[in-house]
Amino acid sequence: MPSYIGGTTGVAPAQWTTAGRPSSPLAGQLGWNTTLGQLESWTGSQWQQITSLLYSASYLVVAGGGGGGSTYGGGGGAGGLLTASTAFNSGSTYTITIGAGGAGGSGSATGSTGVSTTLSTIITTLGGGGGAAQSIAALSGGSGGGGSYNSTVAGAGTSGQGNAGGAGFNGGTGATQNAGGGGGAGAVGVSGTSGSAGAGGAGSSNSLSGSAVTYAGGGGGGTVAGTAGAGGAGGGGAGGASPVAGTANTGGGGGGTNSGTGAAGGSGIVIISYAGAQRGTGGTVTSSGGNTIHTFTSSGTFTA
Repeated sequence: MPSYIGGTTGVAPAQWTTAGRPSSPLAGQLGWNTTLGQLESWTGSQWQQITSLLYSASYLVVAGGGGGGSTYGGGGGAGGLLTASTAFNSGSTYTITIGAGGAGGSGSATGSTGVSTTLSTIITTLGGGGGAAQSIAALSGGSGGGGSYNSTVAGAGTSGQGNAGGAGFNGGTGATQNAGGGGGAGAVGVSGTSGSAGAGGAGSSNSLSGSAVTYAGGGGGGTVAGTAGAGGAGGGGAGGASPVAGTANTGGGGGGTNSGTGAAGGSGIVIISYAGAQRGTGGTVTSSGGNTIHTFTSSGTFTA
């Protein structure tokens, strides 16, 4: 594209896209990057934006779900979930850490708490709390783990990120001994009753990916002889004799077991979405409804 110099015309520098930058630039070479909408210069080792340019993007950040408890254990709590908008600085790099799900409890142990997910220093969500074991209390987290039949108090959730687990129920014998479900991002875990273990709390629906997806459901509770708890909508694993793990990249909690080892929680996820053509890099890049979407299912970096 030509450059213009004139009394009232001004100067129009060369233009290129990020993908079409000059292949052998000279130090100090200047041009307008139409992908970024910003003036940039080659320093001799990298392209440097001349001015800072902030733009708004929406995000979803979900932490790893908690593991289900062992031996008639409670369901794992869902990973904490936060969604909002923030400003990103063009050319800046943001580190993203995806939290793993917590391991299921074995022997007579609670499930492990899930790992936090972070979007640089902007957002941190807390891993879901592990479900209670037969006689060991549930753990708190993004959402809390469910109580067991013999340690009935559920774990607490974190305000704005998730909900408490459901309480366990101890009626004395057999089918009346039932654990609670782990809390979900959208609802408290269901408490155990005299006939059945509690289901995991429901997660929260979000459309940043381009379609409505439910994330961060709690894990279902285990039972001595009653009906095991179902997993909460949004990746929560069912409890029972063969407990189910939380779904990967949903932050769902793992199911509590009837006996033996609880199931693991699901890993977390980060989604960043902004209006218009692609201007950042990192993650799996898609587009929908006029928005560019960056999805991170493993740790990495987002360059705005």
